[in-house]
Amino acid sequence: MAVSALRVSWRQLSHQTGSGAPILLRQLFEPTSCTYTYLLGDRESREAVLIDPVLETAPRDAQLVKELGLRLLYAVNTHCHADHITGSGLLRSLLPGCQSVISRLSGAQADLHIEDGDSIRFGRFALETRASPGHTPGCVTFVLNDHSMAFTGDALLIRGCGRTDFQQGCAKTLYHSVHKKIFTLPGDCLIYPAHDYHGLTVSTVEEERTLNPRLTLSCEEFIKVMNNLNLPKPLQIDIAVPANMRCGVQSPPS
Repeated sequence: MAVSALRVSWRQLSHQTGSGAPILLRQLFEPTSCTYTYLLGDRESREAVLIDPVLETAPRDAQLVKELGLRLLYAVNTHCHADHITGSGLLRSLLPGCQSVISRLSGAQADLHIEDGDSIRFGRFALETRASPGHTPGCVTFVLNDHSMAFTGDALLIRGCGRTDFQQGCAKTLYHSVHKKIFTLPGDCLIYPAHDYHGLTVSTVEEERTLNPRLTLSCEEFIKVMNNLNLPKPLQIDIAVPANMRCGVQSPPS
């Protein structure tokens, strides 16, 4: 990847994340797979977590962690991705003490495995794990403990959702996951997805409950739509999935 592609600027998000707020949040972007990586930190303890890192941008993320004076506890994956290789393994080398995390139901290796209801703590904050399978069996959504924001991976995208035609996906399961585990959150809860392909950065539960063109359908209609998307095979799937099954414990590239 060109160096210029790695020089992606980060933004400080407006919701309760200003310089005087106790939580620090950065949204970072990897352009090839259109992946969002999220850095969350406790300004007081300086403990932090990183959600859905990408291999190619892991050095950028590590540099940001150091610049902000944070201590990265966990590199967390919402699921076993098919369109990029996770940066968990490299981050474990770049930032000693960092541990890789993924759902036990993913079947992937990691330093720590999580399940529905588990909490990932950093300083005064915690991310609640909500199992949200359907895109893959091991998908999870991470909800901040005050329910002000949710990191939905590929389960719920902005005005869309993850595909269900590979990696043991199931449209019916995904529909019920989103409606039971995400749409039950407060309407003003901010939605931060793992990807966006249209330049959108954030949504809310209420927006997606009322405006998402797929998930406002009935379950039967949703299944028909998902079964007829006819999407091309992800370009990196044959490389990414085997690498991500060794999520964060593989030897990083030299």
